[in-house]
Amino acid sequence: MITECTEADFAVLQDQLGRIPRGVVGIAARSTSGEPLVVATAPRLEDGTPFPTTFYLTHPAYVAECSRLEASGIMAEWTAEIGEDEELAVAYAAAHRAYLDVRSEIGSAAGLAEVVEIKDYSAGGMPTRVKCLHALVGHSLSAGLGINPIGDRALSFMTDVPPLAEAATTESTD
Repeated sequence: MITECTEADFAVLQDQLGRIPRGVVGIAARSTSGEPLVVATAPRLEDGTPFPTTFYLTHPAYVAECSRLEASGIMAEWTAEIGEDEELAVAYAAAHRAYLDVRSEIGSAAGLAEVVEIKDYSAGGMPTRVKCLHALVGHSLSAGLGINPIGDRALSFMTDVPPLAEAATTESTD
């Protein structure tokens, strides 16, 4: 569930990112202590720039673990597996469609017209490649396990991260 981004959350996000967060529409995932893990962003930033990364991973421990996994070279292995495993490819393509659907819902709720520049692009290399584990893990933390098989797989390799508060969903809190 995407929850409101309070002033305190915004300050935490700024500290986590080391910059002022852009396009924030809410917090998409939190730790058990309530700390933001993933921010939900608008598909178009305030300056008009299209922004495809709807679920932006912010928590330093998760970011570090994603970077560690990316540096290991595992993304090439997983990309090859998507090309060889039909069940995985179908599930990953479904994650891509789910990502696009939620981004469209977020844009509509924010009063934005369809962002045609990115309408067929999700994040992280979906639906055929593994390009950015940060984006895929952000999606898994936000949508809940069982939606993004590669994000879920990456999470299973992480050891030094705070626990997720609850099973996340992508429902908006109007």
